[in-house]
Amino acid sequence: MEQVQVCIVGAGPSGLATAACLSKLSIPYVIVEREDCIASLWRKHTYNCLKLHLAKEFCKLPHMPYPDDSPTYVPKDQFLRYMDDYVEKFHISPKFNTLVESCMYDDKRNCWTIMARDIVNGTILDYASMFVVVATGENSAGIIPNIDGLQSFQGETIHSSSYKSGSDYVGKSVFVVGCGNSGFEIARDLAVHGANTSIVIRSPFHVMTKELIHLGMILARWHISLRLVDFILVLLAYILFGDLSKYGIVRPNMGPLLLKAKTGRSAVIDAGTTTLIKKGDIKVFGPIYRIRGNLIEFEDGNERYYDTILFATGYKSTTNMWLKKDMSMLNSDGMPKNDFPNHWKGSNGLYCVGFARRGLAGIAHDAKIVASDIQANIEMTLFD
Repeated sequence: MEQVQVCIVGAGPSGLATAACLSKLSIPYVIVEREDCIASLWRKHTYNCLKLHLAKEFCKLPHMPYPDDSPTYVPKDQFLRYMDDYVEKFHISPKFNTLVESCMYDDKRNCWTIMARDIVNGTILDYASMFVVVATGENSAGIIPNIDGLQSFQGETIHSSSYKSGSDYVGKSVFVVGCGNSGFEIARDLAVHGANTSIVIRSPFHVMTKELIHLGMILARWHISLRLVDFILVLLAYILFGDLSKYGIVRPNMGPLLLKAKTGRSAVIDAGTTTLIKKGDIKVFGPIYRIRGNLIEFEDGNERYYDTILFATGYKSTTNMWLKKDMSMLNSDGMPKNDFPNHWKGSNGLYCVGFARRGLAGIAHDAKIVASDIQANIEMTLFD
């Protein structure tokens, strides 16, 4: 069994940020990753047209800014280049193709015992670690909702994690389920590539531009009341988009920044989707009643045939599949029991990074505070 000081599980932005912060404090660690690359969600499971929704100043990882010549809203390929440069700068060497199968605290040995498997050759790797950082993130596995009759659908069903480009759907009739940022962007991408596109909208949400959210975050930095900032943003959004309720898009009662702070729900960033909805190039439907073959029936009595159903319905955490017998940090859904900013720490040296629903800025916050807390605990042990 290999003795390590810190075991980081996951080599996405959360794990890499934690590794960098530990390196700055000269704290040794091992970082394990089930995939064969860093940032696998970004590299393998995001669509081609994706850009960061927030300005780069709010999306940098600890101790390394973006290059001066990078655009304000960084596209996917440049973000991955940034991640590669980050790994090189901090000499991070993840153990790839290493799947953690169990992790539990050993009360007798006062350490965490981690059993992992090399998925290439089947070798079992055992670690004993003083600290464990769960950095697998909140987006581990795609969610497909239960819909009456879905199993009878004879066309293609796909989760957004497998979608790349609308060029694969030219001339097809595609129904997008989910109206978050991924659903909105994918619907636009499908429509501009010539797919007959529809999207389901069931719940209220805010539609903003990247520039409006940027303005709001800057105003919030100046310690202006979030309610006042939200009032400004909603007013400006109304001037830009008009009344969207006639197209099935209803705003929540709570403002966009306050809603994000209290619930983790983000505003939807518009990149041209609303214009296509207004023109009728993207059809909006309400809740689904049932599916019969390739026919989707809606609760309002409408019905329509589709070739493809694309689920932009989010992800779930899979941490509870391998983190055993811990009741201190995560709930039954594998998410923190405590709200931000008290979400990041469990008991016996257990931590999580990237579970606050606050994007890359939240990851940077978590990584710094977790590394500092680990350092404080190590120093306390040495002093004792």
